[in-house]
Amino acid sequence: MVGSVAMASETALHQAAAADDAAKVTALLRQGAAIDVRDAGGRTALLLATHADAVEAARVLIAAGADVNAKDSQQDSPYLYAAAEGRLEILRLTLAAGADLRSTNRYGGTGLIPAAHHGHPDIVRELLRTAIDIDHVNRLGWTALLEAIILSDGGKVHVAILKMLLDAGADPNIADRDGVTPLAHARRRGYRDMVALLEAKNAR
Repeated sequence: MVGSVAMASETALHQAAAADDAAKVTALLRQGAAIDVRDAGGRTALLLATHADAVEAARVLIAAGADVNAKDSQQDSPYLYAAAEGRLEILRLTLAAGADLRSTNRYGGTGLIPAAHHGHPDIVRELLRTAIDIDHVNRLGWTALLEAIILSDGGKVHVAILKMLLDAGADPNIADRDGVTPLAHARRRGYRDMVALLEAKNAR
């Protein structure tokens, strides 16, 4: 009976977090709900709040000690998901709470790589203020800079991200597994603005 009551309070915590009901989250935590309990997919209440961009619920959970690095069965954590999906306010909260900049997602990428791929310039800018490894290579053999080219349409958003990465010191000559450089990828795709940025940094 005690176990079922605890499980009910924890399920309620997940629901309140996803609904951004900060008052309910606070009340449930005071009643003893386990802050980092997992659902069937391994997700904590904080990760569910991050999915929903439920900033106030996330703020309460993080202030109460929720683990910003707790990964689910997909290898997403609140920090990694916020970075990948453009949850800027929650990302800032996770960074302030000790997000592990070296943690990686299921593709072996840091938070910076999917942020560049998905076209989140505010996230990229925020992460570049940290000590994150700008040239980290994921399991696909790609850096954030490569993904900003290969997985983009060459439009203004990704051009801006590419410029941020280059200005922050990203190596423009780290090739993919086939030896194709960022400059070669940009030229193949006809991304003239990207080509110009890369050539200005002496890319080969």
